[in-house]
Amino acid sequence: MRVNRKLCFVVAVLVPMSFFCFHMWTKSDKVVAVWNREAPEDLLDNSPLQPLEKYAGISLKWKSEVLELLPKSNCKCEAETTLDIPFRQELIGKPYAVNFTASMVPLGIDETHKRRELEYKKFLMRSYSPADKIIVAEANSPLQYPLQGVEVRPLKTILIPGLGLLDLKKKQNYEVSLSCTLGTLNVAAEVDSVTIKGAGEKQITLSSSLLDNLNRQLQLVSYSNTVFNPNTADTVQFQSDGHTATFTIKVRHPTIPKLYDMGPTKSKYNISSLVTIATKTFLRYDKLQDLIDSIRKFYPTITIIIADDSEKPQKIEGPFIEHYIMPFRKGWFAGRNLAVSQVSTKYVLWVDDDFIFCPQTKIEKLVDVLEKTSLDLVGGAVREVTGYYTTYRQIINVIPGDKEGDCLKTLQGYHHIIEGFPNCVVADGVVNFFLGRTDKILKVGFDPQLSVVAHLEFFIDGLGALHVGSCDDVVVDHASKIQLPWSKTKTDKEYSKFRYPKSSHAVTSQHKLFYFKNRLKCMTGN
Repeated sequence: MRVNRKLCFVVAVLVPMSFFCFHMWTKSDKVVAVWNREAPEDLLDNSPLQPLEKYAGISLKWKSEVLELLPKSNCKCEAETTLDIPFRQELIGKPYAVNFTASMVPLGIDETHKRRELEYKKFLMRSYSPADKIIVAEANSPLQYPLQGVEVRPLKTILIPGLGLLDLKKKQNYEVSLSCTLGTLNVAAEVDSVTIKGAGEKQITLSSSLLDNLNRQLQLVSYSNTVFNPNTADTVQFQSDGHTATFTIKVRHPTIPKLYDMGPTKSKYNISSLVTIATKTFLRYDKLQDLIDSIRKFYPTITIIIADDSEKPQKIEGPFIEHYIMPFRKGWFAGRNLAVSQVSTKYVLWVDDDFIFCPQTKIEKLVDVLEKTSLDLVGGAVREVTGYYTTYRQIINVIPGDKEGDCLKTLQGYHHIIEGFPNCVVADGVVNFFLGRTDKILKVGFDPQLSVVAHLEFFIDGLGALHVGSCDDVVVDHASKIQLPWSKTKTDKEYSKFRYPKSSHAVTSQHKLFYFKNRLKCMTGN
């Protein structure tokens, strides 16, 4: 027993000492200056972190928890496990990462990449505005000028508000100049004791020995846009005695409102005049009829628009039903486009043709959310025959990449709860049961190239344009997908053949679209 104790003591002492000695002997010679390291090079824009020459010798300590949050210059798509729970894969699926370049034909990928980058440059040229440029105001400048909010209609004239000069140094003569690129500068009146040069040109100079007179003249400076563009901005430089200020004037037409007359109503919301239900069908006329019958139980006069690309379309008749026939197998998103394009109400409710309305399918609740918030679209919940609910709430992020493209990251979840609606949250993507503002959905549209597999693509195209929400207390039932092999009808088998093709062509086409159209190189999700 004593021998065992001695042995344990020796082991307890020698083993840690051995590891310590090994660590000391093999320690790296690399020394890192903790307090004055260079700014990380992998940031998308690390110029703000680079010190001016006069600040170069000042010590600092980088905060890694903040630096990790800043956008990087090159993204990577790697599957991340964000929720480690038993039976995770069976319940919510497993994390994944997809490389879109793998879907491209190897021999032609270089040429495709060149075409994509050329299109991307054209896109940047079309979408760039001088108003996007960061402008920094100098400290203690004697110049007073508008920071934002100056706007002019194309080829029209305005007075520039807020111009002024502060007397920091008493001088015998004061002089200021303004210059622009997309218009001309002038004055609405000539103030006594002020000399004006360059009136009606791209650069104007004002000078006077009397500061008050000069400031009065600055109140009367006009800007006239001379280069037509329906939506751009001009950059104006304002200078005096070595000081320079820069501000932008937005040049654009006003946004024309698109208003919907709901008509006189005694109730809070007249759903039939506010909402149209739209769906796309293919072969499944029995399911479609079940949907229509369920809608009529709760909304007997609401308009239902059906886009149908079946090979042998059956006639769908009834009050407040519009049935549009498409070419055979024209596709899922093409059908969505057709159906929504025929909507004349303020809102459109999208449903699948195998949904069934129930007492919890309260369109009024979704309308109330859109009427009282800035949301453009709000989804509900879909209940399976097993009782399982899904809202398919998604957070979508595009992470800056390199010349190969950006990275798309999708996560199940939402951003925050909506005040006043405890069952509703803000997200980026929702389930295939949603109410949206018709004009906003039409602006984003549904890419008709996606004919079989598509849903999240609409929300990716709408990222930054659609304000999306989700409410789990508005529920629609989903017809049972549980079928025994011998109970399948001929129509069921034919539908499955088209809906779930054995080839991976649909997925490959989807990846090619992500690669070229959206300039993405990969995608991750959970």
